[in-house]
Amino acid sequence: QVQLVESGGGLVQAGGSLRLSCAASGRTFSGYVMDWFRQAPGKEREFVARISSGGRLTNYADSVKGRFAISRDNNKNTVYLQMSNLKPEDTAVYYCAATSSSYYSGTNTRYDYWGQGTQVTVSS
Repeated sequence: QVQLVESGGGLVQAGGSLRLSCAASGRTFSGYVMDWFRQAPGKEREFVARISSGGRLTNYADSVKGRFAISRDNNKNTVYLQMSNLKPEDTAVYYCAATSSSYYSGTNTRYDYWGQGTQVTVSS
């Protein structure tokens, strides 16, 4: 069993930065591919970023490419999302998710665990 707890959300002005953290319990964290998702009010949840279990591979949604960076520290059982040059349209609840599916599973990914989410609000 793995529990995921996000933190680091808050209110920031457009152009600002935030770093989200997702802390995982359990000794098998390093075996999971980790994703960040977000869901804005009235919208569907959308993929933001992915990182492979070892941290060498990353992938981003086009909407955040060049502004967000995902990383992980397996010694600390934590995955991060560094968000820069934030825009009002980045406002959403951000969730981390763990999957034992292949990094390359794409839309066939099945998620094993989800966090409870952290709110990010970007003011204009």
